[in-house]
Amino acid sequence: MKKFIIILLLFLFTTYNISFANEMDLVGEAAILIDMDTGQILYEKNPHKQLYPASTTKIMTAILALEHGNMNDIVTIDDEVVYLTDGSHIALEPGEELLFEDLLNALLIESANDAALAIAKHISGSIEEFVKLMNKKAKEIGALNTNFTNPNGLPDENHVTTAYDLSLMGKYAMEIDEFRNIVKNYTYQIPETNKKNEIRYLKSHNRLLYSNKKILVDGNTVPIKYEGVNGIKTGYTQAAKSCLVTSAERDSQRLIAVVLKSDGYDLYSDIHKLLNYGFNNFEKIIIDNKSRFVDNISILDGEYPLVAGITKEDLILTIPKGTKDKIKRKIIIDESIHAPIKEGQSLGKIEYYLNSNFLGQVNIVSTLSIEKIPDETMRDKLLDKWYVFLILIIVIFWINANIRRRKRRKRKNYLYEIRNS
Repeated sequence: MKKFIIILLLFLFTTYNISFANEMDLVGEAAILIDMDTGQILYEKNPHKQLYPASTTKIMTAILALEHGNMNDIVTIDDEVVYLTDGSHIALEPGEELLFEDLLNALLIESANDAALAIAKHISGSIEEFVKLMNKKAKEIGALNTNFTNPNGLPDENHVTTAYDLSLMGKYAMEIDEFRNIVKNYTYQIPETNKKNEIRYLKSHNRLLYSNKKILVDGNTVPIKYEGVNGIKTGYTQAAKSCLVTSAERDSQRLIAVVLKSDGYDLYSDIHKLLNYGFNNFEKIIIDNKSRFVDNISILDGEYPLVAGITKEDLILTIPKGTKDKIKRKIIIDESIHAPIKEGQSLGKIEYYLNSNFLGQVNIVSTLSIEKIPDETMRDKLLDKWYVFLILIIVIFWINANIRRRKRRKRKNYLYEIRNS
């Protein structure tokens, strides 16, 4: 089942890749833009190149925290968490007790490395076991070119991912309500604890949420803050350079943009360009509707020779603006469909293309169940050939009549000969 899910996810996320921006002037070494609802790739640059993810790693840490943890748990910090902490942190102390929810907010908003370690140990008992869980989940999501060695993204030559894989993780995470509700915020307060008598004030490094500092985007000077951005996670180390996974929503369109190994504020310019490209050039439309009649389809050996085929589900896709009328469809009916069939059984598919590029497909399904005609018994076969028996009886009757007629004639001739002898 897990292998099937992985294959299905890979199919969904790679069936349609459309881009008419041949070159986008991005500083980042790798980038991708996907539609969050359909999974379609709208733009890509080195999407499968393995690079260091830095703190974007914490997207996966948060996914597992939400799927395996309890927001109301009290987490006690141990010596190992403090000893192993490097880089960004919230100064956790041995023996300190914090609410799991506070640690999760520290992870995603302040990007606290000590919070990542504390969450990992609380869920799996050890950092090593948590890392195994991270890699297992990555494969289930479809992030097949990812390998994690820690829960916070600190440098390790074996700790790698890709822009494409991060887009899958970002999409998956943004479907979780609690995750979405945290990453849209850029401030948070952790109350006093048994070890700290002051409130910890946290602030996000994701300037797309709040900063009015100006950057240059395609010759225009604009604020870093981007209308519609609602997450997700920044990252930086000297080896990884500037990284960012971003979610943005306008009207009914939801996009995820990923940039890896960019420089400073160029990171935000890269994200602006990607999101502008997505929002300005694409639209989401209904390609096909659920339960639309397609055709009457022949059924072999069935109680009924035909069944109505209808579309199984709605098909909603993101396409370049103004190209709806150019979409072509190809109806493919399965060959030699034999009864029995079940209501809702797939009988074929409709494929949709734009300029020879595959967009997507919808299955054609049966509107009812059809049983197979029972095999004929010898009695049924004989009864089905009644006219043969009728002819046979007539022939036999005719033969018998002729035999009797000959016998009578022969006997009559014999008696005649006796009388005349």
